[in-house]
Order: sequence, then structure tokens, then C-alpha cells
Amino acid sequence: MPELVFFSGTMDCGKSTLALQIEHNRSARGLVGMIFTRDDRAGEGKLSSRLGLVTDAVEVEDGQDLYAYLVDHLSQGGRADYVIADEAQFLAPEQIDQLARVVDDLGLDVFAFGITTDFRSKLFPGSQRLVELADRIEVLQVEALCWCGARATHNARTIGGEMVVEGAQVVVGDVNQAAGEVGYEVLCRRHHRRRMTAASARAAALSPDVLPVPAS
Repeated sequence: MPELVFFSGTMDCGKSTLALQIEHNRSARGLVGMIFTRDDRAGEGKLSSRLGLVTDAVEVEDGQDLYAYLVDHLSQGGRADYVIADEAQFLAPEQIDQLARVVDDLGLDVFAFGITTDFRSKLFPGSQRLVELADRIEVLQVEALCWCGARATHNARTIGGEMVVEGAQVVVGDVNQAAGEVGYEVLCRRHHRRRMTAASARAAALSPDVLPVPAS
């Protein structure tokens, strides 16, 4: 039976790499996939991995009907044996509904990859709808690590290495950005709560301890 599968995890845990691996394995067997993406780090119409792999994809636009796009593609003689949707957290809830309809009405497997929560630990609307509708949810087993060595479970937005907790939900950036730029860092829950990034932890470690001065 075809399925809607949601592969979730933090940033830097290999979601896009797995999407590219699924595409490679299936295309090597003669299957043809339809790849959707939104706001990939490599630019418009690309699905990329931090390992340097990249392939072309359909850039999803606001208000685009993904089910209608597939039907139109197939009716014009195109082929699609499965669907990959990367950066699925950026899709609108109604677009997730359309992907579910692709599974149910067109009989195609849909593999969606995305981050579950944003930099404020709030659910992305697209990810929330995937959790509600997916036949199966797979948490990626390649664990991203916090700077302290614990398993990273939260995504933090940073500017100049300092964690920020205000701003638009969607701001495109990446891990390991240059100082002063909007970037992202994965943290364990404890350090996300304390807003302690690798840079701020390093600064605290380099600061001399203030010792009590005895009264004269």
C-alpha cells in the first residue's frame, strides 16, 4: 500500500541526505520521482545535502496545488512513480493535505522530510499537519549533537553566535554561518532553555572568575 511517510529530525541530522539516497536507489531501479522542495540552502529549485550532493527539484510556491501539479504532469504524458518533498516544514497545511491525496487517489508513495519545530520550539504548521496525517513517522537515527555532546533536540537561531528567540518563523539560513549572519545551531533542551550556544559557552569559559575580595 502506498504511504505518506514523514522523516523528521533536527537540522544537521541527515534528512536531505536520506532524501537524495532514496532518490538514487529508486532511480537506479528505473523509477522516476517527482521532487518538491522549498527554500533549500542551495537556492531555488534545488535539493541539496551538506555533504555536497545536489539535484534539481520543483520549487513549491505559495498557494500552489501539489495534487493538481501531479495530475497535470501525468495527464501530459509525464511519469512519476513516487514523490519526495524536502523542507516539508515550509509547506502550508493545505499542501500537506494535497500530498496525502496524492497517496490516496494517485497511489504514489510520498516521502516528506522536515524539521518538526522552529527556533522557538513551536511546531511548524506543515510539520504539524504531517504529524496529523502521516501513515508513518520516522525519527532519523543519525543524531545531531549539541556542543556539550548531548543529543541535540532543538533548533536555535543565532546572530553572531548569540541565540535569538524573536522574529519571523521562516528565515533561510544554515548551520556554521559567518559571524553577524543569521545562522542556526542544534542544541540539547537544557542549553536551548538557557539560550547557551557554543559561542556563548566559549565566551563564558574564557571569562576570568570573579573572586570575593576580603574586607580590609
